[in-house]
Amino acid sequence: MPKVRSFEIPTVMKHGLGAIQTLADEAKALGMKRPLVVTDGGIVKAGLVERVTAPLKAGGLDFAVFDRVVPNPPIAIVDEGADVYRRERCDGVIGFGGGSSMDTAKSIGVVAANGGSILNYEWADPQPIKQRIPPTICIPTTAGTGSEVTLWAVITDPKRKIKFNVGGTAAIGAWVALIDPELTLGLPPAVTAATGMDALAHAIECYTCAYAQPLPDSTALLAMEYVAKHLRVAFAQGANVEARYGMSMAAMLGALAYGTESAGAAHAMSQSAGGVHDVPHGALTARVLGPVMEFNYLGEPAKFARIAQALGEDIRGLSVWDAAEKAVEAVYRLTEEVEIPTLQEMGFQEEEIPHLAEIAFADPQTIGNPRDLSKASYVKIWQRTFEIGAH
Repeated sequence: MPKVRSFEIPTVMKHGLGAIQTLADEAKALGMKRPLVVTDGGIVKAGLVERVTAPLKAGGLDFAVFDRVVPNPPIAIVDEGADVYRRERCDGVIGFGGGSSMDTAKSIGVVAANGGSILNYEWADPQPIKQRIPPTICIPTTAGTGSEVTLWAVITDPKRKIKFNVGGTAAIGAWVALIDPELTLGLPPAVTAATGMDALAHAIECYTCAYAQPLPDSTALLAMEYVAKHLRVAFAQGANVEARYGMSMAAMLGALAYGTESAGAAHAMSQSAGGVHDVPHGALTARVLGPVMEFNYLGEPAKFARIAQALGEDIRGLSVWDAAEKAVEAVYRLTEEVEIPTLQEMGFQEEEIPHLAEIAFADPQTIGNPRDLSKASYVKIWQRTFEIGAH
């Protein structure tokens, strides 16, 4: 039996169509007078940043904008953003965009509150983060990472060619998550698919990991049900409001399953490999999820059978083992139906397998996996992933 466990949710979650119109009131309620809006250049070019700045202006709030975020944000971008925060004399942060923007926003808050460089706050025991981040509002424009409610941020270290985790403490959690599904309307199918599968991976890995406990298990199962019901429709009909709302909730629920804990082999693989090739995290996680589940179901057959049920599979009359295999089959099928690119299409080569296995094994998320892992295990899973892509 585990020792005393805890589960903490420091973030107030507010959601609804048009919820972004309440941004100024939310910022004022947190005491913000001059927030730093953290986003990426693509959102600025598309004119979407006005969805944030317009309500702030209407509410009479002054603000500064930091729009230098890039996918898989590196250390230098976070530290630069923290410098802007101090130089502009900001008193709060608004993260607007996908996971990279929200992770950067929370990480800027870590540096602003604790000093130094974000490199100083790579997850470790004892926890290096001592002070809570300044008042922070996270507003997602995709439905997948769930960074608006997680207690984590993922930052890239170009020198080591790895991504590392910051967090594992309520001190990094956003103060408010403002979830407006209208912001996800019209997302390209590829982004919808990759981010949606990332939400599913969060739910499945946290539900089956060694740190699982009842409250996050409940959010994980509902996230799976929402993905099974809504992802295909959101992928096929970008303007379907019901499907977009469902996926926004799936992302939030799947991310809540994390708590202060870890995931498993799929995230260990995608996070470490994302430092080797600069590819979308969601697509890479989606592509390895099925092979990881195929390897893992022997460790938690009853839970994998429950996953199959959550994904809409008919498991009546099946043994627990056959039902568990249904979960694996369902994820493989969904991965193909939403057209997740193969490893080969993302630029990976089989010659890289030994290195990919080594860095995945070194990733901290390996510890929570429901089946014992070795470097040889990762070699096997990577080989299986390449094999599927070749067919």
